[in-house]
Amino acid sequence: MVKLRFQRHGRTHRPFYRLVAVDARFKRNGKYLERLGWFNPTPGEGEKNLELDGDRIKYWLSVGAQPSDTVRDILADNDLLTPKLAAKREKDREMDNKRREKREAAAAAAKKAEEEAAAAAAKAEEEAKAAEAEEAPAEGE
Repeated sequence: MVKLRFQRHGRTHRPFYRLVAVDARFKRNGKYLERLGWFNPTPGEGEKNLELDGDRIKYWLSVGAQPSDTVRDILADNDLLTPKLAAKREKDREMDNKRREKREAAAAAAKKAEEEAAAAAAKAEEEAKAAEAEEAPAEGE
């Protein structure tokens, strides 16, 4: 299977990525079939941060190459995805949103339960102090 993915280049804390078509069995920075562009996530002043060969990318997608998630997002931003891949991207985003909402709801429920437990503990402590205060004068008589 052919994949469209990034190869990392550059130095430490200063990455630079090449977009390549590669056999999925090869290593990240291994042998590739064709170089399709580059991406610089930290461009300097006046520098471009992306260059893509749109015709070749469309060719590789038409023959069945699968982009990685990051590459798919960048291609979508540049209107280079096939309709099928664009639909898959939207479906994945919906699933991510549902997961995020579920996680947030669980966190809110846990926080509410924690607050209720703290309030119950505070109330029990107040009742214990009140009961102690009532018993103290009776002993002193």
